[in-house]
Amino acid sequence: MMTAQQSVGSVTGTLEAAYPLHWAEPWDRAGLVLGERTAAVQRVLLAVDPTLAVAREAVDRGAELLVTHHPLLLRGASFLPADEGKGAVVTHLLRQGTALWCGHTNVDRSTRGTVGAWLELLDLQEAQPLLPGETIEEAEHGSRRFGLGAVGSLPVPTTVGELAAMIADRVPATARGILHTGDADRRVATVAVCPGAGDSFLEAAVAAEADVYITSDLRHHPALEHLESAADPAAVPALIDVPHAASEALWLPLAEKLLTSVLPGLEVLLSEHTTDPWSGRRP
Repeated sequence: MMTAQQSVGSVTGTLEAAYPLHWAEPWDRAGLVLGERTAAVQRVLLAVDPTLAVAREAVDRGAELLVTHHPLLLRGASFLPADEGKGAVVTHLLRQGTALWCGHTNVDRSTRGTVGAWLELLDLQEAQPLLPGETIEEAEHGSRRFGLGAVGSLPVPTTVGELAAMIADRVPATARGILHTGDADRRVATVAVCPGAGDSFLEAAVAAEADVYITSDLRHHPALEHLESAADPAAVPALIDVPHAASEALWLPLAEKLLTSVLPGLEVLLSEHTTDPWSGRRP
């Protein structure tokens, strides 16, 4: 079966209509990184990170466009030699004519992005932005600017342990797995969540009176200070730490659905690589 031919510009235009680039944080680097907008595209590969393995996968699977959640050049680069990681990615993709588009915080705050994926996974009721004051804005294709995090109620109360187990069952498996603090039997009704690194929102989770806060990349001192900020452990939210790549991989099926519904005939593939950096664990 022949697939309909699109262009780099039509595919990235669809993404940017749903996830406007001005939704990204000022420090972010979202958008088309490599490639010609007029180049033909029949197949797209979606991934969390633009690693060299993912770049090679895109080429090997015949994708003319690689779409990743994390930017390749977030911190900028003055030199991109082919014997270094980012240079190797750029060299490999350019040699093979594969374009690269990266979305990040513009995707994070969308109801069809990472926060939307977590709203769906948790089935949060009466969800509100975790940070008050987020500008509400409608985009195209059913996407709405929501916020970098959310807080809401579970349809049925559960426990920290049961919630962590459910998350472990729904996100891609990693060597480290899902971590939680405190008593696994602690009751959970109200949940705060921030996809990706969210220890800067710990105070917001407390202010929201959440029973648990789900995020990634929780560091020792901020997490411990959060837990020790009250004499009663139940006075602050329990914490569930989800590996960063696993947390944001939940967006990929939403992006696949977006592209295939708006651009019928476009073949959209999900990466078979995990980009979690850890490959093993010992008790």
